[in-house]
Amino acid sequence: MPEAKTILVVDDSGAVRRQLREPLEADGFAVIEAENGAKGLEVAAATGLSLMIVDVNMPVMDGIEMIERVRQLPGHRRTPVFVLTTESGADAARRGKGVGAMAWIVKPVKPDVLITGIRTVLGPK
Repeated sequence: MPEAKTILVVDDSGAVRRQLREPLEADGFAVIEAENGAKGLEVAAATGLSLMIVDVNMPVMDGIEMIERVRQLPGHRRTPVFVLTTESGADAARRGKGVGAMAWIVKPVKPDVLITGIRTVLGPK
C-alpha cells in the first residue's frame, strides 16, 4: 500500500485546523498542523510535504511571508500551496498567487470542494 500523501495545515485557529484535518484524514491524507507561519516554516523545512494549506492572517508570521520563505527552501520550491482566508477580493488573491499559491480558498471551507481541488493537483488516491 502506498504511503499517505502529507498535507501541512497552517492556521492560528484550532477549530479551523480540525475542520480541515478531519475530512483530509478521512480521505487518506496524513495531516501535520501548525498554529502560525513560523511553526509552519519549521515543519516545512524538516518535512517532505505533498501540499500545504496556509491561512493568510496569523500572528508571529503571516501566511504570505511563510509561503515566500518556504519557496526559498530547496525541497519546496514547487510544493503546491493553497491559501486559506476570509478575504475574497481580487487583490488578496493576487498576493497569494504572487508568492506561488495555486489556489485561493475562502472560509468557511467546503470539505468536498477542498478534497476535489487537492485531488486535481495531487492526482487520485
